[in-house]
Amino acid sequence: MKNLAFLLVVIAFTAGAYLASLDEKTMNWNYFIPVIVVGFAGAFWYKNLSSAEAKSGDLLQTNKVTLIASLDNILKNLKELDGRKEKIPTYDMRFEIDKLFRVDLNNFADARDSMKHLFGIQNFADIMSSFAAGERYINRVWSASTDGYVDEVMMYVEKSLYQFEHAKQEFDKALAKV
Repeated sequence: MKNLAFLLVVIAFTAGAYLASLDEKTMNWNYFIPVIVVGFAGAFWYKNLSSAEAKSGDLLQTNKVTLIASLDNILKNLKELDGRKEKIPTYDMRFEIDKLFRVDLNNFADARDSMKHLFGIQNFADIMSSFAAGERYINRVWSASTDGYVDEVMMYVEKSLYQFEHAKQEFDKALAKV
């Protein structure tokens, strides 16, 4: 059904663009307005279907498990990385980051919208604020590793750990309220 709704939007957009291109000075409103109405109806239908899907109990529970596991893995790996960061050559740190974090960061990002329905928008914002900062710092470590900036690599691993610990605290606080 979502695909059909999306297809309506695409067809309406394409038809509207075609109708608008037929004559540069005039528009046939008798055709254009119904096409636009179909496009808006398709968009509204798609949004409603997406919202209903996002609120489904099975998806929420699956994503909740994914969020917990991903955040725990990120923290575990980051603590381990922080403990041995001096032993890893600067230029190799980016490979460690790819190996340790990419899957969990992507899994968390894919499931994050469920937090809005599980915890509410304010808790979502509190968690994602720290999570996003931690992810930015991990990306900063990756870039510093590529450029060979030893001090930045060391500093931002620690900063990232702090942000993810805060995100975990906020997540656990929100989880306790549910």
